[in-house]
Amino acid sequence: MQRLFTALLAALSFLLLPASAQESRATADEAVAMVQKAIKDMKANGKDAVFSEINNFSPKYKDRDLYVTIMDMNGKVLAHGANKKMQGQNLHDYKDANGKLYVQERLSVAKKSGKGWQDYIFLNPVNKELEPKKMYFEAYEGVIVSAGVYQPKK
Repeated sequence: MQRLFTALLAALSFLLLPASAQESRATADEAVAMVQKAIKDMKANGKDAVFSEINNFSPKYKDRDLYVTIMDMNGKVLAHGANKKMQGQNLHDYKDANGKLYVQERLSVAKKSGKGWQDYIFLNPVNKELEPKKMYFEAYEGVIVSAGVYQPKK
């Protein structure tokens, strides 16, 4: 009886895996909320305190495949919630896998409009695959606060 139960449980887990994998991805609404939470916290506690929390991967600014990044208006990363190697790097001339100058695009839109969405290809820190990413960002006092959602390849 125990073997039957174990086999049934394993089969059920296998069938539910794709659904649970989808549920592990952040949503666009969650990305917007995460950016707005970081800006609210910067207003309340100062930028440096928030940068430090993000750079130390605080769960306050990191959830599944969703994390906050902050760069100055020249493309220098001041805070990155998923990759320590990106912290302090100037990404102004970075291109995605398709050759898109995505940082320059973000800087341009942020300077003109104050906020926006952009699409590009980036490494998903959860599954370590290059995937399409939709990034939401807002400018706040000389920095750009962003969080994005990864989309499965079709």
